[in-house]
Amino acid sequence: MSVPYETAAYEPPESPESPEEHLARLLGRALNSFELPDETIWRLDCALAHDSSLHSAHHSAGLHRETYRHTWLLADGSAVTLWELVHNTAPGSHPQHEVYVDEEELLAATARLPLPPDAPDFELPVLVQLSPIPEPRHAYLPENSADHARRLLRRAENPDPPDADLASLLLGSAFAHQITQAFGRPCRAGQMRLCFSLYEHAFLLRDGRELSLWEVEHTATPDGRHMCEVYASEEAAREAMERRAATLG
Repeated sequence: MSVPYETAAYEPPESPESPEEHLARLLGRALNSFELPDETIWRLDCALAHDSSLHSAHHSAGLHRETYRHTWLLADGSAVTLWELVHNTAPGSHPQHEVYVDEEELLAATARLPLPPDAPDFELPVLVQLSPIPEPRHAYLPENSADHARRLLRRAENPDPPDADLASLLLGSAFAHQITQAFGRPCRAGQMRLCFSLYEHAFLLRDGRELSLWEVEHTATPDGRHMCEVYASEEAAREAMERRAATLG
């Protein structure tokens, strides 16, 4: 069995803080935390895990600002993101912290800062854009999901597995996942009859986005050996099952 590409990727260490402690520290330093909707705070009471990352930074003539994205995974599988603005543009040049519930509010607050409009702005690359998720498709569990993605990709034997960019995204950003069977019955080791099964491995990323890998297990091999194939879409996975079945027809 071969690994089609290098799957080693940087995985940030888990924070020693609990989700509740991280939220309390964020709200404690934010000058405007009292403006956050009560509903948002109540939802975060059931957070299971969290992650933070630097979103952008701007430094000019002794003034600076940074924006951070804080994401929590909730017990119902959904994700909530808060945006933090840190700057030293107030009198005295002491860092001040503000927190907002969406990126539009963050951008409006950033535009009010007395920073030179023609100063160069350094924006960190973001792999995917945050999009609202009103109803998550899966009930995710916060586990070692990046390692699960790595093991899944390593056992893929098809010549056209998911590309390296998708693999890197999952290995670096997945922090919860769920496995569901979409077709067939589990293929048992050593069974003689033809077997096909299809699994969806759904991953939740730190920015709240959902991505899936589709695993085909089958015994449609010349010697009846169990084989695993992994695809980036359900359509590609089902087409692969049809091709395998046709070779035995």
